[in-house]
Amino acid sequence: MDETVRKLFERYESFFERSLAGDFDKEEPGKLYASEFIEASPAGVMAGKNDETFLQAMVQVYRTYRDIGTQSIRIRGLRLSPIDDLHCVAHVSWTATYVRDDLPETAIDFDVHYLVQILDGDAKVFGWVSGDETALLKQHGVL
Repeated sequence: MDETVRKLFERYESFFERSLAGDFDKEEPGKLYASEFIEASPAGVMAGKNDETFLQAMVQVYRTYRDIGTQSIRIRGLRLSPIDDLHCVAHVSWTATYVRDDLPETAIDFDVHYLVQILDGDAKVFGWVSGDETALLKQHGVL
């Protein structure tokens, strides 16, 4: 399980980096995310589908990240909590770096907890739990 999930997040990190650079691959979310997913954050709980609406939302999110100066995002740590043979929680520690003319280079650490399912040797995210991204960005002067 460990190696399969680690490879998933290596692909996830790479996809994020390419998308920040404006190279959004519409095929990749189908490889990273399950057909349906849940999200929980201080904004509430949302259920969604990995469909065209989700793809368009992702394109907009990456555009917004670029607009606020997101330069890169890197995995700083990954710890797994197995649930059973097919499921785990992947606790991912990220570092995002922001660069703008009006802001010194700023690195922000944060964690996201992903629900992962492995079927036929293929790991996909089917949910995630995150903190208050807006508050964190405001705290560091990015917003």
